[in-house]
Amino acid sequence: MLLRQVRDIEYQLLPGSDRQTTDIVIERDGLITVRPPRRMTPEQVDETVLSKRMWIYRNLADWRDLNATRVTREWVGGESFLYLGSSYRLQLVQEQDESLKLKDGRFCLLRSVVETGGHELAQQIFESFYKEKGLARLSKRVAFFASKVGVTPGNVHVKDIGYRWASCLKNGDLHFHWKCLMAPPTIIDYIVVHELCHLHHRDHSDAFWNEVDKVLPDYRDRKEWLRGRGAGLDL
Repeated sequence: MLLRQVRDIEYQLLPGSDRQTTDIVIERDGLITVRPPRRMTPEQVDETVLSKRMWIYRNLADWRDLNATRVTREWVGGESFLYLGSSYRLQLVQEQDESLKLKDGRFCLLRSVVETGGHELAQQIFESFYKEKGLARLSKRVAFFASKVGVTPGNVHVKDIGYRWASCLKNGDLHFHWKCLMAPPTIIDYIVVHELCHLHHRDHSDAFWNEVDKVLPDYRDRKEWLRGRGAGLDL
């Protein structure tokens, strides 16, 4: 991967692929990534990026607007945390057999976690919760949709994958960000189907979106929800 700049646009040039079109993406962290056809030279990629600069400017402006409303949560009683699209209040408790539990409509966290480990330890425990719950749920949804998409995926992993919601590896393994578990089930299903369809098409061509549409005819609404509210899915 190589950082390049054309005029005022800095972007990360990804390895070329067998696709016929250049894929330009504004990632969740605001980074611009560009994956061109293998035949294109870096100079030709620069020209393509320049020709798409108005689209890039508009999408960067949207990204800045969305991230300006990002929620910063505090580790105090009464703070709200998301799980499967619902908001649950945090309750700090003196005793329980696990560091974190979701029970009686609240996230119950041992008070000692915050007192001894602060923000860092509390976040690690929440992340572990999302990873554990997410692996079972996402594995089931992948299995459910795989036959509808007509693919045989590899293993499912739930982890921190940086600025992406999910990724589809060449060997068929699917990686999902633990933050996906904060989204409503319908949005999680969209993310699952999106990655499964990449087993047919590695790019975001019309053929790819046609595959998504076959399984989720309302995918545009779900995609827009994630674009507009994804910044709030965070700790």
